[in-house]
Amino acid sequence: MNSFLKTFLAALLAIVVTNIFLVIFLVNVISSVSLLFGGGSAPTLERGSVLCIDLQQPVVDEPSGSLVSDLDMTSMTVNHKMALLDVINAIDQAAMDDRIDGIYLNVSPFTPLGTATVTEIRNALQRFKTSGKFIYSYSDYYSQKTYYLSSVADEIYLNPQGELIWKGLSSQVMFYKGLLDKLELKPEVFRHGSFKAAVEPFLMDRMSPENRLQTEVLTGTIWGQLLAEIAASRSLDSADLQAYASQLSITNAAAACQLGMVDSLAYRGEVEDRLAEITGQSDEPQFVTLEEYIGQTHGSTASMSKNQIAVVYAEGDLVDGGGGKDHIGGDDLADKLARMRRDDNVKAVVLRINSPGGSALAAEVVWHEMERLRAEKPVIVSMGDMAASGGYYMAAPADVILASPTTITGSIGVFGLLLNASDGLKNKLGITVDGVSTNPSADLGSPFRAVTPAERAYIQQGVEEVYATFVDHVAQGRNLSVPQVDSLAGGRVWSGVSALQNGLIDAYGGLREAILLAADRAGVADDYRVTTPSIPEDRLSMLLDMLMSRVKTSAFEPAFEGELGEAFQQYTRLQRILSRQGVQAILPCDITLE
Repeated sequence: MNSFLKTFLAALLAIVVTNIFLVIFLVNVISSVSLLFGGGSAPTLERGSVLCIDLQQPVVDEPSGSLVSDLDMTSMTVNHKMALLDVINAIDQAAMDDRIDGIYLNVSPFTPLGTATVTEIRNALQRFKTSGKFIYSYSDYYSQKTYYLSSVADEIYLNPQGELIWKGLSSQVMFYKGLLDKLELKPEVFRHGSFKAAVEPFLMDRMSPENRLQTEVLTGTIWGQLLAEIAASRSLDSADLQAYASQLSITNAAAACQLGMVDSLAYRGEVEDRLAEITGQSDEPQFVTLEEYIGQTHGSTASMSKNQIAVVYAEGDLVDGGGGKDHIGGDDLADKLARMRRDDNVKAVVLRINSPGGSALAAEVVWHEMERLRAEKPVIVSMGDMAASGGYYMAAPADVILASPTTITGSIGVFGLLLNASDGLKNKLGITVDGVSTNPSADLGSPFRAVTPAERAYIQQGVEEVYATFVDHVAQGRNLSVPQVDSLAGGRVWSGVSALQNGLIDAYGGLREAILLAADRAGVADDYRVTTPSIPEDRLSMLLDMLMSRVKTSAFEPAFEGELGEAFQQYTRLQRILSRQGVQAILPCDITLE
């Protein structure tokens, strides 16, 4: 009886707690929805308004597909994200809007945007300036990334006690060989190309000469591009900017002003007083936030044409089968492209890739569908922050490939990785493994034994075949010979600057330019609308999935990321490699523009 009573009370308590949780959850969701869809009154946009851009809301490539996908399980609120294309269109619209006098940049130094994404927004600001309207920038603290963005401004202000960080680019790799040696774990690596460095952390304790060379060239070309653009905007010399970084000359706000990096030292209130004055406001500026402006103008100029330019997004790691959060499912993406091929209203397709790659098989699945699509309709690839390895594999068949000078691309190479833990388990933990097999290699891939010479040859042959196929696809798609592609491949990573020089991309351009080009290629430049296809999802299943499983990731990963910083990025890279099976085509490095 006591046992029954305890069980009954425990179950009752669980039901009560669960219902309280659901009530809190629903209240927060309803509150967030009301704010997003009219619960809060948007400010009236009047003449003399200033568009305020702070980019505190995440800017992502793909527009949100549903309210459920924006739910933040840690705070039980809707975390609305701004789509890059919406941001760019809003800035372009503001240039023509008589109610907008100018733009005020007040960007957080910790803006979580990739360099190529920042470049696209900066290009939109450059176009805005041709309207004759002003751009003012203010910050208490400029990171290199936010300074690059803000350097387009007519006037740059810095808090008198603030900072401007200016020190150059870096790329670091964490190596695990020493740890594996201590644990007696033996990596079995199969790769083609001395530049395919994703497996080096398991084999070495420092960068190989080939990896050091490619990383030096990569960071050097990207940094050089940033210096050139900033120098042009600020009427400075690139050599001086390089010297300032090398000598750590920007020691304080006064030095930043003296060396011409900023125009004036002022507090935020003083800058806003200046904005009120030049816009004819008696008290304070009439600000409209970027998110508010997107909400007011979104769809106001949208075409109702039946001619569609479909923008298909491929963002995240590339995996076999179906996709998910932060993953591109090869089958899912191929299905989207197939639907666009069969839809007569879709006149051209833009594939926006922001991916370090992943499964070579998934890339092949997408490549095949890209080939079928290109045979019927124009296909333009727009590369985001990165489109490397498997990301480039998918891009190869496109009619035209556009990228930013700071896009990370190439990495045409593949590898396989196995870990032999038998000695470590036996010597460190006293664990041994035994078994039976019907054939000598029935347990191939087991982490409890070493591979035999015959098995090594077998796996290496598979790697070589995948590499040969990869190179052949690129050669066909880029109208290059196989030897030409092979000389650019071997896993070597390139910046957009180098990729344009060696023929891996066709021109510089962002998502906006890709859409314009697609419409022109399709012959509908004056009569089209942009659509974003998606795979229909069961909203209830999505919600239950988030509640039951994804909450673990959303609850703990942000905390780990905040505590571990760069180490968290190394962790995710390691997890990405070890969690995949089969031959992989994945980017070996990251570059940090802080």
